[in-house]
Amino acid sequence: MDRPQVIQGRAIRPEDVALIRAWLHAHPDSNRTRLSRELCAAWGWRNHAGKLKDMAARSLLLKLEARGYIELPPRRTASVNGLRNRQGFHLEHDQSSMACSLHLLEPVQVQPVAAGSAQALLFQFLLQRYHYLGQRNCVGENLKYLAQDRNGRPLACLLFGSAAWMTAAREQWIGWSSQQRARHLHLLTNNTRLLILPWVRVPHLASHLLGRVTARLSADWQQRYGHPIYLVESFVQEPPFAGTCYRAAGWVQVGRTTGRTRQDDGFRPRVAPKAIYLKALRADARRRLRA
Repeated sequence: MDRPQVIQGRAIRPEDVALIRAWLHAHPDSNRTRLSRELCAAWGWRNHAGKLKDMAARSLLLKLEARGYIELPPRRTASVNGLRNRQGFHLEHDQSSMACSLHLLEPVQVQPVAAGSAQALLFQFLLQRYHYLGQRNCVGENLKYLAQDRNGRPLACLLFGSAAWMTAAREQWIGWSSQQRARHLHLLTNNTRLLILPWVRVPHLASHLLGRVTARLSADWQQRYGHPIYLVESFVQEPPFAGTCYRAAGWVQVGRTTGRTRQDDGFRPRVAPKAIYLKALRADARRRLRA
């Protein structure tokens, strides 16, 4: 590495890579788990609840290895994330058509999914099977919501995770500096997945669910991670999608992405540009983010 690169949301410098190489050389019999925890401790890399960002560090190390900057010790056990991300598992689920008015499904249940629960396994399966982007294990702060009808049948999955490191249109809308962004980015989240199950044909369901979830999202985040959320973003691939449900739920389109990502190499876009939608969860969200 001859220049800094943003990996896993951190600016990684050549001296950071040298530190990791030195640690690997000094501890040839150690394992990946210990390395990730030692790295978090050395960098003071903790979330806002004070816990080490161990999973983020593991992901960063794998990306450094994939780019040829370091060589990690061999795995001693099968990757837990690999098992979670496996595509082969199947869950029996009712796929009979649901084409009706929203009021016939009410009361619609929308609750956060508890880690390790049967709902968590169902949530993972449904996204892997039916979302066009699939789904892998989440790294960092995130909340999952499973929507079910009054009889408990799944309707939709909504996933919220880490906000994008930088998007010009969003930064312009907020009006914050790079220093303010670094301090307050954790107060944003990204709606990374919104899946209405393919056999569900219910007008206005998506915008209804977006409204229900964003009304409670900040309080749920506060309970889980010890801090609120002031702004939600989502990136919509247009086409094939039109962003209609976001607009109907009160989100605003502020621009488009450039196709760059957190793991960008600085030379070429990695993904197609997408429309940027934002939803402020407080009237004074911008003022708080600029503080």
